[in-house]
Amino acid sequence: MEQVRKLPIGIQYFEKLRTQGYMYVDKTAMIYKMASTAIPYFLSRPRRFGKSLLLSTFEAYFEGRKDLFEGLAISDLETQWEEFPVLHLDLNAEKYDSVKRLDSILSRYIEQWEDLYGKDEREQTLKAFYGVLKSSDRYLRFAFLTGVTKFAQVSVFSDLNQLVDISLKPDYASLCGITKDELLQVFKPELKILADKQNMTFDEVVAKMIQQYDGYHFAPDTEGMFNPFSVLNSLNFSDFDSYWFQTGTPTYLVDLLKESNYDLRLLFEGVELKQSAFMEYRVDVKNPIPMIYQSGYLTIKDYYKKLGLYTLRFPNDEVRYGFLEFLMPYYTDVTNDESGFHIAKFYRELESGDANAFMERLKVFFAKIPYELTNDNERHYQAVFYIVFTLIGQYIDAEVRSANGRADAVVKTKDYIYVFEFKLAGSAEEALKQIDDKGYLLPYQLDGRKLIKVGVDFSREKRNIDNYIVK
Repeated sequence: MEQVRKLPIGIQYFEKLRTQGYMYVDKTAMIYKMASTAIPYFLSRPRRFGKSLLLSTFEAYFEGRKDLFEGLAISDLETQWEEFPVLHLDLNAEKYDSVKRLDSILSRYIEQWEDLYGKDEREQTLKAFYGVLKSSDRYLRFAFLTGVTKFAQVSVFSDLNQLVDISLKPDYASLCGITKDELLQVFKPELKILADKQNMTFDEVVAKMIQQYDGYHFAPDTEGMFNPFSVLNSLNFSDFDSYWFQTGTPTYLVDLLKESNYDLRLLFEGVELKQSAFMEYRVDVKNPIPMIYQSGYLTIKDYYKKLGLYTLRFPNDEVRYGFLEFLMPYYTDVTNDESGFHIAKFYRELESGDANAFMERLKVFFAKIPYELTNDNERHYQAVFYIVFTLIGQYIDAEVRSANGRADAVVKTKDYIYVFEFKLAGSAEEALKQIDDKGYLLPYQLDGRKLIKVGVDFSREKRNIDNYIVK
């Protein structure tokens, strides 16, 4: 009989986790290291990465709850447990649509603290609240601020400017999330159960978990981090669903992408930026990348130290395909249900070698782009093209790279290799000629699979595929 252990899905309180027998990935060595200093810290991490549990753990430590830390790394490190007054301000559960509402929750917290630690009649706004923290620095043993987004030019960070931002520091890259070693050490029994239920080997299951949920890097040259929410749910339900993506709908990110006319190809291929360009979000600048990064849809994948350039990409398959599937209805009138149906059909048509049926179905997608969305915008058509081919890549090898030059798309199935070239205001014949002239098929001549060229003429006037040739 399988032994069921309690997985801490949605558990945000350290006391509940420890007293009710939930599994815990021990982060207390890092917590002790931070708590041993008097440095005020700021940490940015995506939603559902354990920020609330981290704060609760700090709270238990500073309350002197030694009993909750028995058997953890910190129990061997801390020799003198002390109890301090703890002010824990959680601004996560309210909707702040007015100054009055913010004042109300701050007053509620302050009244609770006054009942515990003494009364002061003064009221504060959030700006003044953090300003008081700065002026009271000599009385503070430890200060920690965390959230998803760091807003530049916001008074919280100017008034509390002694905060040390550790969001990109290698020493704390694994403070939130699960490393591969932690996954294997803590959850090995659950991984074995998952392997049995999915009829996979243990190594295959680990590889699938890496592909689906790993890949977050919060500092250059650090190990990848697994999304803890998705990992715990995957182990709990013994499948590989998109759990993290389903807990939030990134509508505001789609709006930013469309308002800024952002080239979606950059998201697929990797965005190169200086650190300052993606770590601080400025409301008045129409650049979607900082918010997309801080929300967890992009992560650090490479760092070119000489130029100080970071490369950001999707962290894993859950985010990559979830984000693109979510984008589809915003770039066409194809609904989520319809897009899933069409992608499955695309896959079958390419598998069977029916390039003509594939192209006719692609016409349906372009026909469903509302006129008001395009305004003769070439990037909008490119976005639809890239979304379609990337989603097909869930099932077969689809890419947009070649060794000599750059084909618009290369798709590989069991029996066929397709090379697609699109021409805007050109001709299908010219597209085919470019495939030949640029040698896009040369890398596959000895492959053994049947090679198929598809040249496509896209018409601005028709806002759709005008003509295509399959050879």
